[in-house]
Formats: sequence, C-alpha cells, structure tokens
Amino acid sequence: MARAKYQVLVIPYSIDNGGIHYCLFCRSDSDIWQFIAGGGEDSDESVLSSAKREASEEANIDFHNEYIGLDTVSSIPANCFKNAKALWGEDCYVIPEYCFAVKVETKKIVLSAEHSKYEWCGYEEALNRLKYDSNKTALWELNCRLKKTF
Repeated sequence: MARAKYQVLVIPYSIDNGGIHYCLFCRSDSDIWQFIAGGGEDSDESVLSSAKREASEEANIDFHNEYIGLDTVSSIPANCFKNAKALWGEDCYVIPEYCFAVKVETKKIVLSAEHSKYEWCGYEEALNRLKYDSNKTALWELNCRLKKTF
C-alpha cells in the first residue's frame, strides 16, 4: 500500500482520581518523547481510521475507544519522511498532521518495536518532555478541552 499524503497524531489520555494524565512514548531509535504518530496507508483510509490503526499498532489501543478530533493541524516538512520525493513528488514540501485524542480506561500499554518505553504524565511534565511543537500544541488544546469538562 502507498503511504497517504498526511500524518496523524494520537494522544492517549486517562482521567481518574489523580486527575488527567497523558501517555508519552519514547522512540526506539532516539531519545525523543512524543505521542503516537504515523501516516495513512492508502487513499481509501479515512484520517480517523488511520489514527485508530496507528494507536492499535503502536500501543494496542482498542478501535472502539472514545476518540476526539482536535482542531490542531500542523504542517510537517516532507523531508522528514523516508522516500518523500518518490512517494509524493518533488513539489511536495509539507504534509498536514491531523490530531486526535483517545480516552483509555487502563494505563497498561503494549508497545510496538517503534517505542522503547512509555510514561503517564500530568500536563506540565508532558509539555516539558515533548520535543515537537505540534505535539505541544495538540496537548495544550486537549488539556484546555478536558479541563473545561472535568
């Protein structure tokens, strides 16, 4: 299958007596903390389906969990992706990253080989650990939404 010309970002979160917690993932190939990220696999897959598939593949999160579509959309430089020119042509400079949050009832995550470890954090700690601005912006939006209803 060809990789679709977009990226998804998924933030797992949990609400319990201790408050709101967000799950961060450390990449296996570097010491970078981020949320679940990946791309669509073909033109027939919806953006939400891509987010659910990535969450399932990378963290064994069930497709039936409650997903929230976030307003945050970022642009990712195409050169961040292997074979970008072959996939999308020389005139593709950026691709959109669509953001989602998924509520999980259990904090037990089963990792894929893409990540070496995960940690549940409060908002401030998560914000300080994240590397990418797109992750930080999506986290800020989600935290604002959850605090409003919490």
